[in-house]
Amino acid sequence: MPENVGFVGVGRMGANLARRLKDCGWPITAVFDLNTGAAQSLAQELGSTAASDLKVVTALADVVFTVVTDDSAMKNIYRGGLLSRAKGKLFINCATVTPAIHVWVEQKCEAKGAQSLEACMASSITQAREGSLYLMCGGKNEAFERAKPILEKLSTALRYLGPAGKAAEAKALVNMVMNCNTAALAEGMGLGAALGLDLTMLREVFAQTGANSSVLRTDGEDMQNREHSCFFSAAHAAKDTGIALKLAREQGLNLPLAVATKKQYDWMVKDGLGDLDKSGVAELTFKGRKGHPL
Repeated sequence: MPENVGFVGVGRMGANLARRLKDCGWPITAVFDLNTGAAQSLAQELGSTAASDLKVVTALADVVFTVVTDDSAMKNIYRGGLLSRAKGKLFINCATVTPAIHVWVEQKCEAKGAQSLEACMASSITQAREGSLYLMCGGKNEAFERAKPILEKLSTALRYLGPAGKAAEAKALVNMVMNCNTAALAEGMGLGAALGLDLTMLREVFAQTGANSSVLRTDGEDMQNREHSCFFSAAHAAKDTGIALKLAREQGLNLPLAVATKKQYDWMVKDGLGDLDKSGVAELTFKGRKGHPL
């Protein structure tokens, strides 16, 4: 029988993971979010309990997914009652946080007789709902094997990368390179527009040459049309690039492209554009738009 599943953090990603698992036959027994309205709405939709306390999630679920925003949020939930009577439970952590936090979570869980696994998502909202995520996992192999039946329903590509923290390292690099590519594409599109080039034609040229990338497919047309509905926010782009830069500093490496990219996304956040999709970085590069401040 499928294990009972709980969710902590039911924003766009968490909610769609829960919906997907419900469709696949997993009982979603409890959901929790600081946005109580979101939790109550999803609980009603899925026939689960909207928990007012983290302890309730752990009590009602065998497997708990956490999909929160950052290191601070992860520490808050694990210190805030999530590990109450957690023996035998499995905690699957999907947030993009520093590798050190995943190591810390694993230590906290094991001290309570529980298991933890990082399941880093290299995809977006649509893939979460469809079960076609690319998932990178880190932690003890036993935890990975226990989680596999669930994670296989959420992904079309499931990879085990090793001990706790390793998947988070890879995810940080994925997002760093993606964000650099997005910023570079915005500059190319912005310059193309300034030169009077037809941007649809330019995107087609890019797609057939060394300028091609996955962000050209996902973000190029949106940059052209100023359509920045959020799938991966500029604020998250800034945060995640910062995680990679912290890792680089620890290794004594200088990553000037990543530094410049983070400045772009930091400016968006400072200027009130942090809730736009990362494609909104084009607002800093096209003439007649926001204008580049740096």
